[in-house]
Amino acid sequence: MTGFSRRVALGAGLSVGLGASTPWTPVKKPRLVSLNPCLDGVLVEIADRDQIAALSHYARDPQQSSIAERAKSYPMTYESAEEVIALRPDVVLSAAHSSPATRAALKRLGVRAELFKVPNSWAENQEDIRRIAAAAGEVARGEVLIARIDRALAAAAPPPGSKPLEALVFQPNGFAAGEGTLVDEMLKRTGFVNVASRYGLKKWGNVPLERLLADPPQVLLAGQARPDAPTWAERMLNHPALAAVSDRMTRATFPERLLYCGGPTLIDTAATLAAARRQVLKARA
Repeated sequence: MTGFSRRVALGAGLSVGLGASTPWTPVKKPRLVSLNPCLDGVLVEIADRDQIAALSHYARDPQQSSIAERAKSYPMTYESAEEVIALRPDVVLSAAHSSPATRAALKRLGVRAELFKVPNSWAENQEDIRRIAAAAGEVARGEVLIARIDRALAAAAPPPGSKPLEALVFQPNGFAAGEGTLVDEMLKRTGFVNVASRYGLKKWGNVPLERLLADPPQVLLAGQARPDAPTWAERMLNHPALAAVSDRMTRATFPERLLYCGGPTLIDTAATLAAARRQVLKARA
C-alpha cells in the first residue's frame, strides 16, 4: 500500500469511528434542598449556585446563621412537604429536628433524604462535610473546606505551654454548652477550659444567674442581646449584677450563631475565641 493509500484508509477509519461515537453530554449534577442552617452553611461552600434549589428560612436570620447576608440571594423554604416536593430536588439535607411530617412525606415519595445529627466533635463534623460533598457530587470541594477549617483552627491555637483560661459560654436565659460538645472542643483548641460542669451542666443547659454571680469564671463568653431586648432571657445577658463581679470575670463577645454549627462557621468561631483570649490576657496584663 502506498503512503497516499495508507493516509486515505486511516482517514476513512477515523471518520467511521467518529460517526459511530455517542455525542458527549455533561453529567447532570444533583439539585439539593437544605432544611437546616448548619447544613446551609456547608452547602453554599461546596455546591454550585444552580445546584441549590433552596436553603432553609433560618439561613437569612443573623441570630442563627453565619451566612445571613449571602443567603438573601438564594431561594428558601419553610420546610413544608409541599414546598420541598415542588422544588423537585434530587437530595434533601435535613437534621433530627427538621419537620417530621416533611421527612415522612419525602420517604413515602422516594425522595433521597440525608439526615444529620448535631456533631459533637470536629471529627464528626468532618464526616458530615464529606457526606454533603458526596451528595452534591463535589467530593474534592469537601476536602478543600476541611483543610480551610483545619488551618483556621491551627491559627487560633494558643502558644505551646500557655495556661488555659476558665470560661463559660453564656447565651440568652443562661444557656450554656457543656463538655462533649463541639463548642467545648473549640474552647479547648483555643486556650480555654470549659467550666460548665461546675454549675451542674452536663452537655447543654441553663446556668442560673445567681450561681454565676456566686462563682464567676475567669471569662464569660456572652451572647449579644438585641438593642430592644424584648424578653427576660435576652435582658439577662446585660443584667446590672454582672458588673459587680467584673473585677473577677472578664466578659467577651461570643455570638449565639456560633454556638450550634460546625462547617465554615468554625472558621469564625475559632477567630472569635482567639480574639477573646487575647482580649482577656491584655486586660489582665
